[in-house]
Amino acid sequence: MLTKRKKQTVIKEHQKHDRDTGSAEVQIGILTKRISELANHLKKNAKDHHSRRGLIMMVGKRRKFLEYLKHTNEKKYEKLAKKLAIEA
Repeated sequence: MLTKRKKQTVIKEHQKHDRDTGSAEVQIGILTKRISELANHLKKNAKDHHSRRGLIMMVGKRRKFLEYLKHTNEKKYEKLAKKLAIEA
């Protein structure tokens, strides 16, 4: 589970300005962190199919944000994909 403190650090890493919490970069960062934590959970609990469905939904949502960012600003997309080690 993504704690409030972890979420705030991810937001600070990716925000454009002080009050930015909803830009595509921030949303991608938060989803990436949640995906990695849930993937670790699923390694320990292989039969947790409900969490696996949630993981698949989060991956799809992150993919849509990445596509949006790629179409609007390709330089930011490449920079973010490299920073988060996401396949571009």
